[in-house]
Amino acid sequence: MELIKTEIPGVFILEPKVFGDSRGYFFESFSQRDFNALTGRDDVVFVQDNESRSCYGVVRGLHFQKPPYAQSKLVRCPVGKVLDVAVDIRKGSPTYGKTVSVELSEENHRMLFLPRGMAHGFSVLSSDAIFQYKCDNYYAKESEGAILYSDSSLNIDWQVPADKMILSDKDKQNPLLIDFGRPPDSGRERLPADLRAHRRSA
Repeated sequence: MELIKTEIPGVFILEPKVFGDSRGYFFESFSQRDFNALTGRDDVVFVQDNESRSCYGVVRGLHFQKPPYAQSKLVRCPVGKVLDVAVDIRKGSPTYGKTVSVELSEENHRMLFLPRGMAHGFSVLSSDAIFQYKCDNYYAKESEGAILYSDSSLNIDWQVPADKMILSDKDKQNPLLIDFGRPPDSGRERLPADLRAHRRSA
């Protein structure tokens, strides 16, 4: 497994080692031991797996859970192709409001890790896609939060034409980031060491 850093500290791309031959391929999609060792996040233990199926043009997001039910997520797309998006909404983060977009697909086998304090969404770029994600906290409806997918301050290119987008009525009415404001400290989520050092030196 290889770890690739992104422009948001704490958000990582994970690329598994894939073994292929004439029969097909095999790879280990998750090991808690290896995940903790690779990311240094021994405080993250996943407790719930979710799966969705969507057709081309579907945009889901930007969602998160508020403390004390904030969630870290490890996401992948085993069937089809999606554009996965993370938005930093961590209180005190120097990259607050910054976005990272990563293509996840059945071809590249990539996964994206999002720590607590991220808003998350994805768009479907293939005719059909199955999306899976592991969470380190349980779903809590009363803790749901969201930001509008088309918030101009985030400048997200979902790579789907506007007239082809399919959204829930709920996601069409989410607040802007500026209206939402910064959430409270996100439970046991911690800023990475380099961000903590940045804050001390500021």
